[in-house]
Order: sequence, then structure tokens, then C-alpha cells
Amino acid sequence: MISKMPSYKLSEPLAQEISQVPGKTTSGLHKQHSCPENLSELDKIPPNNGGEVCSRQQGGSRLERARSIPTMSEISLANVTDTESEENSESKSPPNVKKPEGIVIPEDFLCPISLELMRDPVIVATGQTYERSYIQRWIDCGNTTCPKTQQKLQHLTLTPNYVLRSLISQWCIEHNIEQPTGLTNGKIKKSDGSFRDVTGDIAAIEVLVRKLSSRSLEDRRAAVTEIRSLSKRSTDNRILIAEAGAIPVLVNLLTSEDVLTQDNAVTSILNLSIYENNKGLIMLAGAIPSIVQVLRAGTMEARENAAATLFSLSLADENKIIIGASGAIPALVELLQNGSPRGKKDAATALFNLCIYQGNKGRAIRAGIITALLKMLTDSSKSMVDEALTIMSVLASHQEAKVAIVKASTIPVLIDLLRTGLPRNKENAAAILLALCKRDTENLASLSRLGAAIPLTELSRSGTERAKRKATSLLEHLRKLQQV
Repeated sequence: MISKMPSYKLSEPLAQEISQVPGKTTSGLHKQHSCPENLSELDKIPPNNGGEVCSRQQGGSRLERARSIPTMSEISLANVTDTESEENSESKSPPNVKKPEGIVIPEDFLCPISLELMRDPVIVATGQTYERSYIQRWIDCGNTTCPKTQQKLQHLTLTPNYVLRSLISQWCIEHNIEQPTGLTNGKIKKSDGSFRDVTGDIAAIEVLVRKLSSRSLEDRRAAVTEIRSLSKRSTDNRILIAEAGAIPVLVNLLTSEDVLTQDNAVTSILNLSIYENNKGLIMLAGAIPSIVQVLRAGTMEARENAAATLFSLSLADENKIIIGASGAIPALVELLQNGSPRGKKDAATALFNLCIYQGNKGRAIRAGIITALLKMLTDSSKSMVDEALTIMSVLASHQEAKVAIVKASTIPVLIDLLRTGLPRNKENAAAILLALCKRDTENLASLSRLGAAIPLTELSRSGTERAKRKATSLLEHLRKLQQV
């Protein structure tokens, strides 16, 4: 794992932690099949007081994040919450590649229109995935149906398939397929093999980047606002902005005393992190401490975007460790407890991803995450029950977490969810209870006293396939306990 890392300057304890990361990675997320729920709220976002330009960009930034960062409702736990499975995570690099002779590309990695390996896969309203440039061209020609299914598209939003892009990248790495950079001699290669001249764009962006370091607050503010706007529009812009050297300067602006500048800087870094190659550049610029500082003390919008940035960067295994060691987890738990509804969801998503790494679970427990999760489970609005169970499922295999979960009197709450929860809630509650009760007769006896056998029996008959397995296993443990 260390050999795959960029040249980070690591402390000795951190280097020791990195050496413990399992080499095997699997996907902890599944494809998105629809637009994230908060897209409908874009028109409700209040204008920013920093000026007309920034006001116009506010909703756009949210749109960029909504299209690019999976929400908790899009996270699949099948591979990460079973206590017998190993830790897993996302893969790392972008799939802008050519196929060498003799290698068969998996069918799911090919665009249904071009039949070429996808560089920027996006999902349409029917759930089908296409290369962005080809499906955009299809839509631009006036078509309103899905090319593959012929179904009418209920909307024309293109949602980046972030997970598939990572899987394609992982496949390219495993097969030693070269992944060329997007920019060559002032031209960017498009997915159809042609090149687009971007020398004019480069010149304009370089002017903006120079203004980021201007002595004039107004110039810096205007430049970072424009960078934020450009970085949300396209992958090409993210490549060009990074190539122009904007990332280190934006990181410096994270500590700006001007609130508007700080907000736009962290949002720009979030947008830039969507492009895989930029993740390493952001880490090399030493951005994490400053992002964590924004997470602790920024405006609520800045804290939300800082949490989303940490999630985006944490998709690489080695970054999970660096972020976990930076003090980010207590700050994320604080946002989970006291943030805005959007902030809580961003914090939950980041914490889920960070806690896939075993070494971060203890940090989350010591930061008080179990108290926060129990509050979410018992909140009358039930708005974040799914997120709470998702995170608790990941933590439940950790011994320190087991003790904290039981001490917080969570078992009765989980049993109640077996009776009244949604199917996925019941599934996750059963998975957590099984993790708590394995090789622990005291917890098993508590389960028996609280009458869990009845809802478990019902779940073993009518739950999801995974819920049936968990419930059946728990019932078997209860039967053995009674025979002792």
C-alpha cells in the first residue's frame, strides 16, 4: 500500500498505520439509479451575501456535489457490514485508457453507444450508464428517450457514476493499462478520440490563479468565486484548474479570515476532488489540516462542503488513514450531532467511509459517535435512522464499539426496529445484533429476555435475503443458549 502512495511526508506512527491496511479492496457502494433527493431543494438555497456572482453559483455548487458524491441512501452494506467480511474501500484512479491487445474489457465498462471503455460514466433517469459526451450529444440532438431501453427520460440530469469510474480504474491498474493524463500540449483528449484545443481556456484560468494570490481582497474574492464556478462545470475545467497550479493556492485560502473567500475555496477544492487525479494533488498540498479547521469553525455551508470533501478524498485507502489521524473524526461527529440537516448527512457519509478502515473505528467511538447514532435512532422524526444503522453496522465488529453500543442501551432500540423498521432498517438491525451477540452469552441472554425471538422469527420468513440469514443465525444462537 505504501508503494502506491504519493510522496507524503508521514510521521512514523502514521507510516506504521499505513502498513496495516489490507491490500484487498472491494466496493462499498452501488450504482446510483436516480437523482439525489436534495436536487429538488436547489431552488430553495438562499443567496450568498458576498455578491451577485456568488449568489448565482450557490445552487450550482450544491448541484455539482449532489451529482458527484453518493449519499448515504446510495451506500450498499452487503459487503461491509457482515462481521465475517474484511475491511474494504474504493479504488483510486481515472479510467481514461486504451485497451492493449489480448485484454477483454468487461461489458459493464463499455458505453452502450460507443462500445468504448468509459472515461466519464454518467447515469440517466432510467438507471442506465453511458459515456458523458455520447449521451450528452444524444440529448442535444433532441432525443428524450434512453438509447438502450427506449424508455422516456423523466428528467435529463446526468449523474456521475463515481463508483463505476473507480471500478474501471481499479481494473486498469490490475491489468497494467496506462492511464494518460487528460491534458497534452494544450489539448484535451475527448472520449471519441479527438482533441479539443484549450489554450485559450488555460490562459484565462492562469490569470485567475494569479489573482488568487493578489493583495487585493476584492480580486481574491472575485477570482475564487470564478474558480468555484468553473470547477463545478466539467471534468476538463477541473483538469485545467489543477494544471494551472490552483490547488496549493486554494489550500492557502482555506485559512482566510474573509468568510466568503473561505467558503468558495473549500467548495472549489470539493469540486476539484471529483476528478480522481486531483485527489493526490490535494493531499500533497497538505489540505487536510486546513479542511478540518474549516470543518470545526467555518460557516455551516463551509462545514458541509468540508465534510463532503473529506468523503471524496477518503475513497482512497491511504487517505482514510491520513484523514483519520488528522483529527477530522471528532469534528465530523460534532457536525453529525449539531449540524444542519445537510451537514449531518455529509458528516454521516464521511464517517461511514472513514470507519471502513479498522484503525478509525476506535477514534470514532472515543469521539462519542455511539451517543450521536443512538440519538438519531430514537429521534421522533426518524429522518436519519438509515444513516445511523449504516454506520453502526460498520462499527459493530469492533470490540470497543460493541462495549459502547451495549452500554448505551441500544439493544432494546434495535429490537424495536426489528418490529417496526423499514426492510433495510430491519436488515441492518439484525446484522448489528448478530455482531453484538456472537461469542457473548450475556448480550444473547439480554436479547432473549427482551423478546427478540418473535420479530426475528418473522424476519427469518419475510425479510430480505440478507435479513433472513442474520435472523436465522441469531435464532440458532438463541436455541443453543436455551439448551445450555
